[in-house]
Amino acid sequence: MIVSRSYFCNSFNRIVSSSHQNLIHSSNRPLIMAIINVTPDSFSDGGHYFSTQRAIAHAKNLIEEGADILDIGGESTRPGSQQVSIDEELKRVIPVLEALANTQIPLSIDTSKPAVMKHAIAAGAFMINDVNALRNPGALEAVAQSNHVQVCLMHMQGTPQTMQANPQYHDIIQEVKDFLQHRIQAATAAGIAKDRLVIDPGFGFGKTLQHNFTLLNRLDQLLDLGVPLLAGISRKSMLGAITGNSVDRRIHESIAAALLAVVKGAKIVRVHDVKATKEALAIHNAMKNCTAPETNTSTSNRN
Repeated sequence: MIVSRSYFCNSFNRIVSSSHQNLIHSSNRPLIMAIINVTPDSFSDGGHYFSTQRAIAHAKNLIEEGADILDIGGESTRPGSQQVSIDEELKRVIPVLEALANTQIPLSIDTSKPAVMKHAIAAGAFMINDVNALRNPGALEAVAQSNHVQVCLMHMQGTPQTMQANPQYHDIIQEVKDFLQHRIQAATAAGIAKDRLVIDPGFGFGKTLQHNFTLLNRLDQLLDLGVPLLAGISRKSMLGAITGNSVDRRIHESIAAALLAVVKGAKIVRVHDVKATKEALAIHNAMKNCTAPETNTSTSNRN
């Protein structure tokens, strides 16, 4: 097992992580979570940021573009992907987390492994982003032990290896909602306060094209669970299925989906294209919050 130098003592990182605890609830605007894949096989940018130095440089660029949270992952969860060992995942993500801890930006770790969660928390992670919703043995306990860490519980039918084989639902919204409600209950029963939780309906994780767009259209029906919503739709195949664009050319589709998710109540959007998303959300926020000034009806701006 690889043991991080920060695993046993890194009080500075713990203080920084704790200081971000109220970020999600206190923000008066949607938050942008930037994706950093330290993997050779992610669907959107596999291999581009696989080295530690490239991942760190990319992260700093995303901070400059206006990211509110950095989500660092060392294992691809694309359809058909294979698991990596704990040691390999730690080798990929912990050096990146440690290098970014002094940037003061909230850091999230995208993992389902309790051992990786523990090391990431010690390295300064303020959020655990788990596609398996803390269902792996020891995951609930790993998060419950750190009372300042947030956690995102995601819905997935099946596993990354099987989820797109033949997903079936009688009522996609109700079944996703029931699953997330049960995971919220499991988390709170384990001692994780409800105000530390975020939920993600899991676009593309065990869902057909119709399932995905039904979820997006009815996303607001998950709001009565009383937990902030995260939407991760950026560059996904559900968008390419509509426009025909390849994964690296889905920026406009991704922005449209992020905006609709925010309109439907998402508090966090998980994206690849930070600057473009931030600018689009700025227009949305201005339109939502401004009071129109009085206009001079004797003149016209139509020329």
